[in-house]
Amino acid sequence: MRKVVITGGNKGIGLALTEKFVEQGDFVTIIARDFSNRENFDYQNHPQVRCVAFDLTKIEQLPALADQIEAIDVLVNNAGLLQPITYDDYPADQRDYALNLNIIAPVQLTTLLEEKLKVPSDYKARVVNNASIAGQIGHPDIWYGIAKAGLINATKAFSKAFQGDIIVNAVAPSPVETDMLDSIPEHRQKAFLQNTISGRFATAQEVADTMFWLATESPEYINGACIDINNGSLPR
Repeated sequence: MRKVVITGGNKGIGLALTEKFVEQGDFVTIIARDFSNRENFDYQNHPQVRCVAFDLTKIEQLPALADQIEAIDVLVNNAGLLQPITYDDYPADQRDYALNLNIIAPVQLTTLLEEKLKVPSDYKARVVNNASIAGQIGHPDIWYGIAKAGLINATKAFSKAFQGDIIVNAVAPSPVETDMLDSIPEHRQKAFLQNTISGRFATAQEVADTMFWLATESPEYINGACIDINNGSLPR
């Protein structure tokens, strides 16, 4: 049984990941601001799931959160937020919220949990970060794009710093069929779809399947990598 921590594991991609780990018999600690989406979330009383209500933008409280977590095998930094705000009209509080949630929290949480990931177990400890195509292009939500670019860089930095003791990788999805898709204006959605091979958005399950593979079965030599999930919309 792996011990797994998933931020934002109560909906969208995170919920799909929670379901996959639970199906494999693993124990999952979900960290989320709240668990109000009860119509889609049935794990609050599940014996393999622990729900921790915590606002990840409260950076100063992250050490106390880390103290609640015992030795783990997998950390999935999945929580994130896209705000459809242009660079010239971006309130400071929303900028800080975006940076705290999308880049500072995952970097701090990875740092705080490093020693708990290194505790000997039957599994090679792994960290998987949910970045975004926004970190690879000039994204209209400039602070979201900056944060996701930073998360890709942090993935590479941590993989080198951990020297193979912890495997660290990321994924960079293009828009996904989750609630966050509603944050993208319709004209941008249509423009994006024209650049995809299949003419559709990614599903949460497709992204979760990729992240699960990185968290469990991918070769250890895949370390410090960022896997694009964009259906040809950003060929590299």
